[in-house]
Amino acid sequence: MNNSLWNKSAKALLAVGLVASFGVPTSQTAVEAAAPANDLFISEYIEGSSFNKAIEIYNGTGASVELSPYSLSLYTNGSTSSQSEMALSGTVANGETVVIYHGSANAAIQSKGDLQNSSVVNFNGDDALVLEKSGAPIDSLGQVGARIDNLKDVTLVRNPDIQSGDSIVNNSFNPSTEWTVYPSDTVEYLGNHTMESGVTPGPDPDPTVDGYYETANGLQGESLKAELHDIIDGHTELSYSQVWDALKVTDEDPNNANNVLLLYTGESRSKSLNGGNVGDWNREHTWAKSHGNFGTAMGAGTDIHHLRPTDVQVNGLRGNLDFNYGGSAVNGCDGCLRTSTSWEPPNEVKGDVARMLFYMAVRYESGDGVDLELNDFVNNGSTPYHGKISVLLEWHEQDPVSSWEQQRNDKIEDIQGNRNPFVDHPEWAESIW
Repeated sequence: MNNSLWNKSAKALLAVGLVASFGVPTSQTAVEAAAPANDLFISEYIEGSSFNKAIEIYNGTGASVELSPYSLSLYTNGSTSSQSEMALSGTVANGETVVIYHGSANAAIQSKGDLQNSSVVNFNGDDALVLEKSGAPIDSLGQVGARIDNLKDVTLVRNPDIQSGDSIVNNSFNPSTEWTVYPSDTVEYLGNHTMESGVTPGPDPDPTVDGYYETANGLQGESLKAELHDIIDGHTELSYSQVWDALKVTDEDPNNANNVLLLYTGESRSKSLNGGNVGDWNREHTWAKSHGNFGTAMGAGTDIHHLRPTDVQVNGLRGNLDFNYGGSAVNGCDGCLRTSTSWEPPNEVKGDVARMLFYMAVRYESGDGVDLELNDFVNNGSTPYHGKISVLLEWHEQDPVSSWEQQRNDKIEDIQGNRNPFVDHPEWAESIW
């Protein structure tokens, strides 16, 4: 299919070796569009009849948040020392909530619950709660050190204009300043919070980009996959040496034009430190090149939609592992986990990884030298499969497309002449898989 958005000036630059000034932006908005919430905060409190008790925590930061640094503590009867404390676990996606509930709460509460704790979520209306991150308070409910009387038999929902928590734990507490008060046992708002100006919407869709996918409109499943393949097929293929220069453009640090941002570690490293020695960065094949044995051949082996700058040692540790949850911590890569058969990247790039693999599974079909497909297994070895699709779909949802990822897609189009459909239309992943 004719890729009408192919930039002819970029073609000319490729002919002279991919100089680093394509006329694309050298500054980017990192991670997500602006979000006013700088951290998690308590968004709902239920102190109902019997053990109908729950606390809701909201993420309006603009990115998925790993919960392991966070804890919730209960201060009873005016005490200045906590009676109970619970460490939070799991991950909360941007715009989502975590509901912590008492184990004997009614079915309506439990059906919306995420974490159960009958020690901390055992308040009596005159107690205080403190949400902490790495031991420092970031939000509180009630007043530590004072026995209050305005938290009994109520449901409190944080007002939509509140965008940060109350980190002063011993100040007086007046629900009317930040909360809407509902009768006891009101549960209809639990598990879904609204914050005004939470995550600033990204730019309106580019009509030119929408035209790029015009023939895919209305398609689903395999028909959609086949049409997207035709749209992104036939891109300009780079040599493996040209990939070095391309990555210096596509992955340039928006805060330092002399550096690239490394996949997995997020480190900003000098563009000149590309190579194979310790301290260098090299060309990571996100779809492991042994999964289909395409190596570094022009095509799948040099497609910069899935090639990323990565620390040499971290790249070596990842090797050709499939993607999945769990494992041991990886030295030199905060948030990376590794088993003998799988690799888990940090939360900040989980979605990026998923969307790169989605692209590869659509771009390379029978007749493209290698037919790549996603499956729900690890240890795929040299077969042209990569896993695990169920996990990748979760990561795609948890870590939404960022402004930086969108701009990288634009730059790659200038170089290769094709786009990643799952950056432009994230909803298509669920339709196909």
